[in-house]
Amino acid sequence: MATYNSLISRDASNDPLVPEPVSAQIIQEMPAASAVLQRAAQVPMSTKTQRQPVLDVMPIAYFVGGDTGLKQTSAQDWKNVDLIVEEIAAIIPIPEAYLDDAQMPIWDQVRPRLVEAIGAKLDGAALFGLDKPSTWPTAVYQSAVAAGNAVIAGTGADFGVDVASVAEKVALDGFAVNGFVSRPGLTWKLNGIRSEQGLPIYQPNMQGTPGGTLYGYGMSELTNGAWDMSEAELLMGDWRKAIVGLRQDITFKMFTEGVISDDDGKVILNLMQQDSVAMRVVARFAFATANPATRLNTNSATRSPFGVVQSTTAAS
Repeated sequence: MATYNSLISRDASNDPLVPEPVSAQIIQEMPAASAVLQRAAQVPMSTKTQRQPVLDVMPIAYFVGGDTGLKQTSAQDWKNVDLIVEEIAAIIPIPEAYLDDAQMPIWDQVRPRLVEAIGAKLDGAALFGLDKPSTWPTAVYQSAVAAGNAVIAGTGADFGVDVASVAEKVALDGFAVNGFVSRPGLTWKLNGIRSEQGLPIYQPNMQGTPGGTLYGYGMSELTNGAWDMSEAELLMGDWRKAIVGLRQDITFKMFTEGVISDDDGKVILNLMQQDSVAMRVVARFAFATANPATRLNTNSATRSPFGVVQSTTAAS
């Protein structure tokens, strides 16, 4: 449901940003990054729409019968993957009196969280189809399930076997798994799993930076709130087949005049009249997945460059 009346104010009791005077230092986690922007192929775009050709029909060779046999013809064809830019935006209004009384630079705290919110919106739509624009194709999770590249967690002897089973499905479609994205907290589950030879299948990064490797390939937890815990434990695949179109990087603009209105045109906040300042953040992205024909599977309906270990609740 659309909202237009959310703003930062001192109405809440025990406001942590306008303390009595206590330390103004805010202790918070580093904003979580976007998994899609980390792993997907990025394509600069100069227009709202762009077409990316993808191999659709592969040529076939034939044996020639005898010295004078007739050579058969074959074909190769492509189809277009449409990248269509959609805008993600937010406005944060704050009363000037609140800014004056705050004991630290408020906007320095707001800006990284807005970047995180943009990443979460992009990840949710691209990975799980959450609030996905109608112009974007099927999300990574749904496309993997539709192609049959999915296993319910607990199907195998342990979680490591489930991961290997899904990776095999992706490989049988002709794609190579080159990375994993997981639900929050999965690394702790993986830390205790060993291969049949007694070797850990997950190697955490011991240098203090997030992430590690699963079966030798990079894995990171998605902690920006976009992960659908009811559907999946782990997503994997050839992330070069996920394409993000970059029409405009994240930009900020400050306003001291203007009005904020709802869908009906009713003014909710008048910045000049109500002595407020607003920060607007805007980003424009396109997203699509390429599913090119391979020698191992020429049927696009049963082929996907992605796979998923589903949550046990996904089957219900």
